[in-house]
Amino acid sequence: MSNYHIKHLEEYFQVYRKSVRNPENYWEEIAEEHFMWHKRWDNVLSYDFEKPEFKWFEGAQLNITENCIDRHLRTRGDQTAILFEPNNPDEEALHITYNELHDRVCKMANVLKAEGIEKGDRVCIYLPMIPELAVAVLACARIGAIHSVVFAGFSSTALATRINDSNCKMVITSDGSFRGSKTIDLKGIVDEGLKKCDSVETVLVVNRIDSGVEMKEGRDKWLQPLLDKAEAICEPEIMDAEDPLFILYTSGSTGTPKGMVHTTAGYMVYTAFTFKNVFQYRDGDVYWCTADIGWITGHSYIVYGPLANGATTVMFEGVPSYPDYGRFWEIVDKHKVTQFYTAPTAIRALAKENLEHVEKFDLSSLKVLGTVGEPINEEAWHWYDENIGKKKCPIVDTWWQTETGGIMISPIPYSTPAIPTFATLPLPGIQPTLMDEEGKEIKGNQVDGRLCIKFPWPSMARTIWGNHQRYKDTYFSAFKNMYFTGDGALRDSVGYYRITGRVDDVVIVSGHNLGTAPIEDAINEHPAVAESAIVGYPHEVKGNALYGYVILKETGETRNQDNLRKEINQLISDRIGPIAKLDKIQFTSGLPKTRSGKIMRRILRKIASNDTSNLGDTSTLLNPEVVQEVMDNVIK
Repeated sequence: MSNYHIKHLEEYFQVYRKSVRNPENYWEEIAEEHFMWHKRWDNVLSYDFEKPEFKWFEGAQLNITENCIDRHLRTRGDQTAILFEPNNPDEEALHITYNELHDRVCKMANVLKAEGIEKGDRVCIYLPMIPELAVAVLACARIGAIHSVVFAGFSSTALATRINDSNCKMVITSDGSFRGSKTIDLKGIVDEGLKKCDSVETVLVVNRIDSGVEMKEGRDKWLQPLLDKAEAICEPEIMDAEDPLFILYTSGSTGTPKGMVHTTAGYMVYTAFTFKNVFQYRDGDVYWCTADIGWITGHSYIVYGPLANGATTVMFEGVPSYPDYGRFWEIVDKHKVTQFYTAPTAIRALAKENLEHVEKFDLSSLKVLGTVGEPINEEAWHWYDENIGKKKCPIVDTWWQTETGGIMISPIPYSTPAIPTFATLPLPGIQPTLMDEEGKEIKGNQVDGRLCIKFPWPSMARTIWGNHQRYKDTYFSAFKNMYFTGDGALRDSVGYYRITGRVDDVVIVSGHNLGTAPIEDAINEHPAVAESAIVGYPHEVKGNALYGYVILKETGETRNQDNLRKEINQLISDRIGPIAKLDKIQFTSGLPKTRSGKIMRRILRKIASNDTSNLGDTSTLLNPEVVQEVMDNVIK
C-alpha cells in the first residue's frame, strides 16, 4: 500500500485512519519517500492554535525548484513539463521540456540576481498566462525571493495596494496581453499603479504583444536581452522548511486584501500529494487546469503540484469563448488532455451554447474531470458528466481555499463514489468538523454548521503578511483550537460534506472571492452616493452575481440613473477590477438597519434573490418600513 498514491476506496479508508491517528508519522513517511532534502527535519510538527503558530518539517532544508525540476532531469529531461497553448489558435503551441524549463528558470534567476534581488526580497509578478509567468515564479523560488503574483485583470489601484503591502522591490510584467479578440495594456496599468509605490526599483518587461510601450529610464528594462546574456546554470538557494515561498492576496470581508503567506516544505509536500491523488496522474498523462496562476489554484495545480510530480501541465493564455465556444474542447482534442480542471462558471457558460461546439471534437482522452472555485450546481454537474466525460470520467468537486494551500475535501477518482454538489470526503490528514454558532461541535450525520478544521495540515498559510493579529482574528478566534474556514457546510447520512457558501460578507462570483466591503468603499467614493450595500444573488452562469443597493445624496437624486450606474461600475472597475462590477444597481431611500446601525444584509440578500416568502422578524429593525420600499423597487 502506498500512502502517497491511493487507488481504491478501501485503501482510502485505511490511509485516512492512519493519517488522523498519527499525523506526524503519516506526513513524515510521505516526505521521506518522495522528495529531495538537503537536510532532514528535526521535528515533523509543532503547533499552537492560541498564538497561532504552525511549523512543519522544522529544521529541514531544501529548494522547491530542485523537487519540481532538477530531480526529473535524469529520467524525464526530454518530457514536456509545460505545454503552452496561446490565445490565438493559429499560433503554434510551445512544448517546454524539463531540460528547457531548467535552463529558462536558471537564466531568469540569474537575471533577478543581477538586478539586485536577494533571498527574502519580494517580487511582484503581473503577467498574463504566458510561460514567463511560470518561469518567473520558479526563478524567485530558485533564489529564495518571495513571489507575489497579482492577477493581471486587477486595476492599477489594486496592484499598487498589493505592491505597497508587501514592499516589493521589483515588478515583472509585459507590454500587454491578449484576451480573446482584445489586447490589454498591462504596462500602462503598472505605470499608473507605480505612481503610488516607492519600494519598486526595477520593472522587467516581457514583449508579448509588440505594442511599443513607454519605458521609464533607469527603472524599466526589456526582459529578453537580459535573458540572452544570462547563464543557464544557477545553484539553488538552500531554504529552511518554514522560509516563506510566496504571498498571495485574497479578498477580505473588511478592509484591505489579506496577503496570505505560504512557506516552503509543507506546501510542497501537500500540493504534490493532493495533485497525485485528486487527479490520479500517471506518467504520460497531459493535465490541464484552466485557472490563472494569479490565483492559488494556478500556484498549486498548474505550477508546483504538477511539476513536483514530473507531470506535463498545460498553460492556456486565452478564454473559453475565443475564437468560439469550442476552444476548450479543441485544446483537449489537440493535446489529448487526460485530466481537465475548471470552474463551474466556465461549465455553466459553455453549457448554454450549442452542443455542436462539443460534438465536433474527440474527448476520448479524458480520464478525470474536476471543478474548483465554488460548489458546482447539479444541472452543470450532469452536463459536464454527460457531454464532456461521456459518463466515463469521475468528477472531482474540490473544496479548498487560498488559505489552505491545497485541496482539502474532494472525491478521489475511481475510489470515492461521487454525488453531484458534494465535495464528499476529507483527504488524508484533514480533520473537518461542523460547529454551531455557540461554539459547540455538532456530532453525527445529517447536520449542518460552520466548517472548521481541527488539526494542522502541511500547506496551511502561516500568517498574513505584516499582520499576524489579523490572521489570528480572522481564522482562529471564532472557535477555540480550530481553523475557521468562513464557509458553511452540511454533512449527509454517510458523512459526505457539501459546502453551502460563505457565512461572512464575501461573495464568490465566477469562482473569485470578492469582499463586499472594498466594493462598497469604491462606490461610496462617488460624489452622488451617500451609502451602499452589496450582496450576492444566484446567477445561472456566474453562480453568484453582485447586487448593489445605493442611497444617493440629495444632490444626486436628480441625476440620470443609467449614467450613475455606469459611473459606479467604472469606479469599481478602476479601484478593484472589472470582475467586481455590479450586475444590478437599485437606488433606494434607505437600507434596513438594526438599532445599532448594522445593515441587515440577510434581508437584502433574500430580496435580491427574489426569495421574500420569509424575511424573518423585521419588527426589531430601526426602520422596518424601508423593507417594503426595497421590495417594491427590486430589479428583476
